Amino acid sequence: MASRVVTVAFQGVEARRVDVEVQLTSGEVRFMLVGLGDKAVAESRERVRAAFAGLGLAMPSRRIIANLAPADLPKEGSHYDLPIALAVMASMGVLPPDALAEWAAMGELSLDGRIVGAAGALPAAVAAGAMGLGLICPEASGAEAAWAGDVRILAAPSLVAVVNHFRGTQVLSPPKPGPMTEGERAPDLRDVKGQEHAKRALEIAAAGGHNLLFTGPPGSGKSMMAARLPGLLPPLSPAELLETSMVHSVAGLIARGELTRTRPFRTPHHSASMAALTGGGLRVKPGEVSLAHNGVLFLDELPEFSAQALDSLRQPLETGEVTVARANAHVRYPARFQLVAAQNPCKCGLGGAGRGACGRAPRCQVDYQMKVSGPFMDRIDLQVDVPPVTAADLALPPPAEGTAEAAARVTAARALQAERAGADGAAFNARAEGDFLEKIAELDPTARALLAKAAEAGGLTARGWTRTLRLARTIADLEGAGPVRRVHVAEALAYRRTGAAPAGVMA
Repeated sequence: MASRVVTVAFQGVEARRVDVEVQLTSGEVRFMLVGLGDKAVAESRERVRAAFAGLGLAMPSRRIIANLAPADLPKEGSHYDLPIALAVMASMGVLPPDALAEWAAMGELSLDGRIVGAAGALPAAVAAGAMGLGLICPEASGAEAAWAGDVRILAAPSLVAVVNHFRGTQVLSPPKPGPMTEGERAPDLRDVKGQEHAKRALEIAAAGGHNLLFTGPPGSGKSMMAARLPGLLPPLSPAELLETSMVHSVAGLIARGELTRTRPFRTPHHSASMAALTGGGLRVKPGEVSLAHNGVLFLDELPEFSAQALDSLRQPLETGEVTVARANAHVRYPARFQLVAAQNPCKCGLGGAGRGACGRAPRCQVDYQMKVSGPFMDRIDLQVDVPPVTAADLALPPPAEGTAEAAARVTAARALQAERAGADGAAFNARAEGDFLEKIAELDPTARALLAKAAEAGGLTARGWTRTLRLARTIADLEGAGPVRRVHVAEALAYRRTGAAPAGVMA
């Protein structure tokens, strides 16, 4: 009769049920592991042998067959060590046959029998709870797994502790959730002198969750302003916190069970590959777009990223998820992020105007900015030119308003969006679409006429029309809701470089 222990296989952030079945049979003394496991899974046999030896247990002198079912589901990682070991123990009679019937297990074994922390404890606990089971996990992962809520968690330091617990000679107390941290304090917007137009665009982007591009020479404050965006954003809601934490759990980024309501702010280097941005690799892991889920992805020196890497972001920018295709599986990760990017006007950085202007302008600017494709740029709602900071700007006293004042307006605008959305609509304007967007826009006749005139002049694609409408709605929300007026549409058009209004339209 086979012993069975439940564990999970990770496909994206989804934890799918896997039954570890172990049977002792007659025949050649071997430890066979089947069920489409990777190299780390195959090596579990040696870790289990060593862990048993550390406990003073001898492997049975029989043919051991361990099957990971379903057999056609790929299994990756070292967290199968613990369920395999427990199933072998149940087959040997070391554990009572029904002791593990109401438990799932995951964890890596060290050679001396300790249970080592493994990535994915939070989604594993959520999946176990959905199956009506508790979860046996490493002690180091207990505080993380405890965030799953009303799920029984058994966080064990070693294999012998698990055996003693089920034999009744030792009681393992359930772990408590890890701390909720505030995260690093974002720098204050008051540090930025001048650049009022760019700071206005940053506030609009924060209020509606819009994508933003700063273009300006080195030292104009592009990266400085982008770093201050997290301070304008409201904290993660409970649902967003769970979604984001599950991605970080699978990536192994949660330490000591610590969660934070601060929105992610990811800043990959421009040498990052497509796999690093969207996810992938030999063992599929979430990329930067997924690690920025419900937060901000900041791409500095935008044209220096490879064209292939940038164009791979077009799908997640529209759909809010990324799919990594493999021959035997398609892995999906959530990737609903806000894109903020910065670029110099040309390769030399100075552009074609003012002191120190590029001698090859405007050809140099065109060649440099053409590295970013038109369809990618069409997905950016606000495209803002950032001029150099002058000596007069630097001599000014600090601005009267900083992050606190701007964040208060952002919070009020997002509260209006949440109230309009209710349970079925988009959480904020950047996600609104279709009939819902037309309903909430409330365009007055002059505003609609201006938008139509800009579209007729060839400055707006169909996507550009929708994104301009969303942007105008956010600008109106920052003023306290009400219908979208002509002035709101005019400002929204001014922020879309490809959708700038033709001569006479902005009047």
